[in-house]
Amino acid sequence: MTRLYFVRHGKTEWNLEGRYQGAHGDSPLLAQSYLEIGLLAEYLNNVRFAKAYCSPIKRARVTAQKLVSLLDYPVKLESDRAFQEFDLGKMEGMKFTEVAKQFPEELDAFKHHPDRYDGAKINGECYQDVIERMTPKIKAICERYPKENILIVSHGAALCAEIRHLMGIPLSKIRDKGGLANTSTSILETNDNGQTFKCIEWNKNDYLKRDIDPTDVV
Repeated sequence: MTRLYFVRHGKTEWNLEGRYQGAHGDSPLLAQSYLEIGLLAEYLNNVRFAKAYCSPIKRARVTAQKLVSLLDYPVKLESDRAFQEFDLGKMEGMKFTEVAKQFPEELDAFKHHPDRYDGAKINGECYQDVIERMTPKIKAICERYPKENILIVSHGAALCAEIRHLMGIPLSKIRDKGGLANTSTSILETNDNGQTFKCIEWNKNDYLKRDIDPTDVV
């Protein structure tokens, strides 16, 4: 049995401002995020991880580095481009309100109708692109670690798409349960080396000990 612990990176300045970051945009973690990564480490310290992976984008990489450093035992961390966020093209760096005015159809599809979202229209990736680059890596990890716990630190939109896909959810329904909060944990379990997955936790964030607000969720 492999258990995958998917963690979304800590909250950033652009998250707070309501800006899309994507694969090429980025901003620093908030000071409170380092405290919240510490709370996440407390939650995860009863789990023994065989390996940790992260997106190479700074906000996720720094989250992963800090998290691993706070665990009670050493864990090797490896970055991989498979785990980076959606390329959001022209939307990157823009405020949500600006995107709603300039790209209303694309934004509505991205948030509510993944099967209709055409990322190429804004020079970005579509859901299928992200799923096709993440899934082979996830399955390879499950084959390599068939009886271990694995930590993966990545991004809200990409993780939401991939986790729901691994659960067998149709593309049109991937966003039905909403997005993932900063510094949240979602857990999948597989007993057949990554062929099928069971969801153990979705968007767990109660260890943060605060109310989640709209700027926390993508």
